[in-house]
Amino acid sequence: MDKGSYVRIRKTLLKSDERSPNLPVETSKVPYKMWVKGILQEEADLFDIVTVKTLTGRFETGRLKEFNPPYKHGYGEFIPEILKLREIIHNDMDGDSNE
Repeated sequence: MDKGSYVRIRKTLLKSDERSPNLPVETSKVPYKMWVKGILQEEADLFDIVTVKTLTGRFETGRLKEFNPPYKHGYGEFIPEILKLREIIHNDMDGDSNE
């Protein structure tokens, strides 16, 4: 990938043996990682260790995982019951119009 490309990196913050002993066993067995998006500071290939500059101006180093990462979050599927809950809440807040 070319320098200046928008990418996502993965960085390990704590190895499993460095994590708090107060964590559940399942959690403490895995490393604590973060993912960061930013502008690639040097030419690189996937899985290389690289530096990126985030949109807030921080520099982070980690393993190059993705080129032009998409937004993958959402608010989930429509849930019809929420409309009914909305109606109940509004009626409780506003009161019955016949009162």
